[in-house]
Amino acid sequence: MPYIHVEQLNKTFVLRKRREKGRLFREKTLVHALNDVSFDIGRGELVGYIGPNGAGKSTTVKILSGILTPESGDVTVGGMVPWKERKNHVRRIGVVFGQRMQLWWDVPILDSFNLLRDIYRIPEQDYQKRLRELTDALELGDLLRTPLRLMSLGQRMRSELCGSLLHRPEILFLDEPTIGLDAVSKLALRDFLRQENRQNGTTILLTTHDMEDIAALCPRVMVLGHGKKLYDGALPELLSRYDTLRVMTVRYGMDTPLPELPECCRAERDGDGYKITYAPAEIPTAQLLHILQAAGDIRELTAQPQNVDHLIAAMYRELDL
Repeated sequence: MPYIHVEQLNKTFVLRKRREKGRLFREKTLVHALNDVSFDIGRGELVGYIGPNGAGKSTTVKILSGILTPESGDVTVGGMVPWKERKNHVRRIGVVFGQRMQLWWDVPILDSFNLLRDIYRIPEQDYQKRLRELTDALELGDLLRTPLRLMSLGQRMRSELCGSLLHRPEILFLDEPTIGLDAVSKLALRDFLRQENRQNGTTILLTTHDMEDIAALCPRVMVLGHGKKLYDGALPELLSRYDTLRVMTVRYGMDTPLPELPECCRAERDGDGYKITYAPAEIPTAQLLHILQAAGDIRELTAQPQNVDHLIAAMYRELDL
């Protein structure tokens, strides 16, 4: 049986427009945030949940964590219905919202951690051991006496993650956990999440717009758009559908002209070399390399696939998201 089971999940919000002059009532608009969404996640999986703004990702996370109640559909997390058994359910989950803080703003983070210890009723010995593990892994040892308001964004996010994991949750919901972080902080956070998933078997559902996070962490990805699930599978397989354009730069030795290329390739001067744009579906990279090598001695050659963000943007455009 899957650890997370979602079947035919629906959630609708009512938006009320500002009342126009002369009208007695405000106009209402129904927004279908989730429309018959279904998926299963096994225990210990690390899954990316992506889609454009307004796709329904955060709504899904809030339903799975018990904050929202759907109109219809079946949802179980570890055998519990989140919004019906919320008190028991929240003991087993951790949630990090990148734009909302659970720790107290004006007190040292150690005081916030101690309060969370009491809320989750963590035995003192287990709490001290877990606190040492997390503060060492997240490099928070020197910050325990520092109020949250005096920390950088990266330090605050590491502190939030520590607070969410103190009670050893079975599942961790991450909603934009790396938003605004610098490159060093992102890499450190990715390493920690990978380690937490591998060593403790924590199930992780990662919602983010940062595709580098998804590519680095998630073997499986689900794509949501207009409230519907559009894809569920491996990220490389998804990206291969939209990897339609690549760039190769080549520089030859003295007096070596660029060979004649197939019509599907477009070449232009790039300093003392050439930049070649081509579609791998029309001419494989290996075939193009053979043509270039046959022309003479190559001094320098680089091949660049489109980056992940460009490929995801192409997917969103094709799906009209």
